[in-house]
Amino acid sequence: MNYSFSSEAVSIGHPDKICDQISDAILDAYLQDDPHAKVAVECLITSQKLIIAGEVQSSAQVDAVSIAKQVLLQIGYTSLHVGFDTHTADYENLIHQQSPLINNAVIDGGAGDQGVMFGYATNESENLLPLPYLIAQELIMQQQLLRQSTPWLLPDAKAQVTFQYKNNLPTHIEKIVLSTQHTSEISFEQLKDQVKQLIISPCISPWINPDIMPDYYINPSGSFLLGGPHSDTGLTGRKIIVDTYGGSCPHGGGAFSGKDSSKVDRSAAYAARFAAKQVVWSGLAERCTVQLAYAIGLKEPQSIYVNTHQTGKISDEKIAKALEKAINFTPLGIINRFDLLRPIYQKTARNGHFTDPNSPWELSDKDIINTLQMA
Repeated sequence: MNYSFSSEAVSIGHPDKICDQISDAILDAYLQDDPHAKVAVECLITSQKLIIAGEVQSSAQVDAVSIAKQVLLQIGYTSLHVGFDTHTADYENLIHQQSPLINNAVIDGGAGDQGVMFGYATNESENLLPLPYLIAQELIMQQQLLRQSTPWLLPDAKAQVTFQYKNNLPTHIEKIVLSTQHTSEISFEQLKDQVKQLIISPCISPWINPDIMPDYYINPSGSFLLGGPHSDTGLTGRKIIVDTYGGSCPHGGGAFSGKDSSKVDRSAAYAARFAAKQVVWSGLAERCTVQLAYAIGLKEPQSIYVNTHQTGKISDEKIAKALEKAINFTPLGIINRFDLLRPIYQKTARNGHFTDPNSPWELSDKDIINTLQMA
């Protein structure tokens, strides 16, 4: 099949990503003092207003507003000129106690909710992520890195990358869209030149076809002086495709941020990604999607589904049975495998949950690979 495929990424200063990071920073604070805390926290941010809400069951005492302010300052929201003044904004904390019925359902290791979760892996990149998504994230990370030494760059940014695929393989980049907030100190023409030279070129050079140069769309709507929460309301969990695979596989619908690991929306999505990677690493498939389904309060998944997209060396059913044999997909099994009771989550809310090769769900397991190869 020949086609074009696009994926996007957003910066840590995007309003939705601000909320994800605050939710996960609050989760980390609870886990720091109480590893078994049950947390489900969400945020809404708009012009000079942040609302924090959710349910918590924990012995830890956490000042959620102070944590939110720390995150906002780390991102760079220090004045209305940037898009949010952390020092003068209004904050409302509506966190309350979790329902005891929900807590009782998970106390012996049952799933914290019902739902379906997907994981995906493809050999089109070294870390088994789809290339359009990976390059979009790299563009955003380059923008964030450049901000440390470039005073005219501001926190809010988005990137979008379109690849041409031939016979289901990526061949070259067709289009690049990058919009970045900036100060008035730089002209629009200078901005476009600097963004192309300093942000885009370092990330895309291996994927440029000199005979088919990509189209560049840098701040296509014009100057981007006012951004952040002042110009766009943000919500936790509204960038679930940016968090995962850029649309290259289905998504169960559940967000990750602000949820402790008893919530399978998060932990089982990590397990599904881990499982899909082992399948590709084993050589049994070039691409693999894994779906896990759970019922609240029950330990074992209701189903394990595998789709190797017609690239499998053996049947998808055999691979699914081998995964079920090799991996403990119960919530406690997942938590123990990845050591998920630690405060490790704020960093996952920054540039995708699967872009850090050192995350435990990104690592290979020789025993699982051997089991798959013997299936």
